[in-house]
Amino acid sequence: MYRYARPLAAIFALLLPVVAQTPGAPANQDQPTFSTEVKVVNVLTTVRTKSGQIINDLTKDDFTLTENRRPQEIRYFSRESDLPLTIGLMVDTSLSQTRVLESERSASFQFVDQVLREGKDKVFVTQFDMAVMTRQALTSSRRDLEASLPYVDTPSKSELQAQRGGGTLLFDAVVKASREIMSSQQNRKAMIILSDGGDNGSDATLTSAIEAAQRADTIIYSILFSDATYYGGYGDPGGRTYMQRLAKETGGGYFEVSKKLSINQIYGIIEDELRSQYNLGFVSDQPVRISEFRNLQLTVKRKDLIVQARDRYWAQR
Repeated sequence: MYRYARPLAAIFALLLPVVAQTPGAPANQDQPTFSTEVKVVNVLTTVRTKSGQIINDLTKDDFTLTENRRPQEIRYFSRESDLPLTIGLMVDTSLSQTRVLESERSASFQFVDQVLREGKDKVFVTQFDMAVMTRQALTSSRRDLEASLPYVDTPSKSELQAQRGGGTLLFDAVVKASREIMSSQQNRKAMIILSDGGDNGSDATLTSAIEAAQRADTIIYSILFSDATYYGGYGDPGGRTYMQRLAKETGGGYFEVSKKLSINQIYGIIEDELRSQYNLGFVSDQPVRISEFRNLQLTVKRKDLIVQARDRYWAQR
């Protein structure tokens, strides 16, 4: 059974211009047009039953949205979002991952091959160990990704001998990707982190990594994939907590690779989720006078359903 950092939490909050209804289109399925007068927060979400089944037949009237506990009017709603997607594959290549790295590479390419819409979606690949390195810049090409993933590897002997400082810069990798790549992207944004969750030597903290992703309106899917034998059969004691918080506080999902749930199955769950989102847009009733985090709560009227929704977004002045 897969596990989530919070009950299926995910909201993509994007500051975009105001949404207007397309003439002649159904009210709950119209495609947005934009002006530059008002800032709109777009919220992408997935709804499931308590057993994990995706629900994709809800309407705007089934949702209730609040910001800082104030009810907000949902001005735009679409059941099947076709917005472009930016994905960051964040792969832990520290020595503790040596035995699982090939499985990570193989599953990652299979996932990208199935999800990527060439010319529309974009993917980048970052590895982190004693340094943070972008192996593949943003691309829409499967060929580029197929060529770059084999180079995602653990440090060589000479690199280890020349090492200075820490050995697993997980938090630094999240901050770097958020600030240098995700912050300039629009529409849907998600990082997928494959790691045992250990961090050793980052300048950034767990809190600053989470806030960097939140400011970039990026959710994180954390996949705990570890070689327990590297830590004497117990795994990294702090890794699970770090990975859970990265997912929970950015609105993503947390998963653990196990005998019952393979990495390919986890990628399948994430793929289904990305293909089954609702897109809601609202204009805050409080103008942004200073940049700040604002709390969000998205709920549905049916009590037997679980909304995948993060609980805050960055309101940029």
